[in-house]
Amino acid sequence: MTQDTTAPDPVLAGFRASIDNIDAALIHILAERFRITKAVGAYKAEHALPASDPSREERQIARLRKLAEDANLDPDFGEKFIRFVIDEVIRHHEKAKGEA
Repeated sequence: MTQDTTAPDPVLAGFRASIDNIDAALIHILAERFRITKAVGAYKAEHALPASDPSREERQIARLRKLAEDANLDPDFGEKFIRFVIDEVIRHHEKAKGEA
């Protein structure tokens, strides 16, 4: 059995530590977002509102595509990501309403 005696690259380790911190922040932000959208879903179910709002979704997508462009992030990737989140939120809202 051989042992790797190469010292860890401190620059790479620093990058990875930052990535790990960002990943943790993303998870916490998504958790908070879904806590809020769960409340929205309960409100919509209580008031017999539709689970989805296509016009708001399209406005949000357009707004976030622009934010992605401004941040030098591929807007197609940004749209795919937010559409995934929106689809999951709608699924939760339908479930809250008893449609799922």
